[in-house]
Amino acid sequence: MTPYDTARTYIGTTEGPGPTDNPKILEMYATIGQDRVEHDDVAWCAAFVGHCLEQAGLRSTRKLTARSYLEWGVPLELAEAQEGDIVVFRRGSSSWQGHVGFFVAQSGQMIEVLGGNQGDAVNIKRYAASKLLGVRRAGTVAPRVTMSTAQVQTALDGLGYHEVGHADGILGSRTRGAILAFRADHDLPLVPIIDAALVDALARAPRRAVSPERAAGMPEGSRIVTAANAQIGLGAIGVAGSVAGQITPALDQIEAAQGIAARALVLFGLEGALPALLPWIGAALFVGVIIYAVRARAARIEDYRTGRSPGSGGGSVRWSRFVYR
Repeated sequence: MTPYDTARTYIGTTEGPGPTDNPKILEMYATIGQDRVEHDDVAWCAAFVGHCLEQAGLRSTRKLTARSYLEWGVPLELAEAQEGDIVVFRRGSSSWQGHVGFFVAQSGQMIEVLGGNQGDAVNIKRYAASKLLGVRRAGTVAPRVTMSTAQVQTALDGLGYHEVGHADGILGSRTRGAILAFRADHDLPLVPIIDAALVDALARAPRRAVSPERAAGMPEGSRIVTAANAQIGLGAIGVAGSVAGQITPALDQIEAAQGIAARALVLFGLEGALPALLPWIGAALFVGVIIYAVRARAARIEDYRTGRSPGSGGGSVRWSRFVYR
């Protein structure tokens, strides 16, 4: 549910009669960290808005002052306002006083607002547009979140959500997909934003599980593994010095390298040792090819088994479940 959807469910909620306090309003104070408030006659329009935001997974200002929302989210012109945006109005004679609620519609010089503490209740009420101080809308990164986009990307990658890609600080489709996958795994609202709920969950979350089948499996159809296997076989043939017709491409490379090595030996006055050293130089180069190929193959298999890279077949991590295309 969006904050506005949540707000609509509270229409009709009123303060408790007489000295009685409505527990629903007291819960609103507690949601934004103002649980020291003991009675529902403390101005609660900001508590209502904050409660609805927090219920949707968005961090509020967590303040009881309506004007605190002038520094929240993304500023908009009134002409751009949409249902559910936050509107802040001037109230009273003090610079700190105000009223905050959710924009419903504009009718001439009046603005319809869904808010709390409007006549001691949650309802839709009209306010003069001349008293409007600002319109705000939630951005992709909620205000006052303690982690940057790049830090969130790094945290997701460390927890096994490798589809996030590189930590470039850009909230692109791959990062939004990783955020939605993480939110789905941790029962958070499925919105592709960075908010307090996401940051808190990242700090507590265990590493993403990889299925046993994948952890012990092999990447199918991997060009890296195929190429590495070919290089390993070719290198082994080269070291053994057999089946010369099958190693012509590699021999061309080795011959070029041997030419460079030969010139170096002449430079250092070791041309007499050249005939004896060339076979060993060739063998060493083939061994280098084998070592490089073995490492490349091992790295690809490790990436697959740990979920760092996608692969075909069963038991793979759900890479594209929430990726925007």
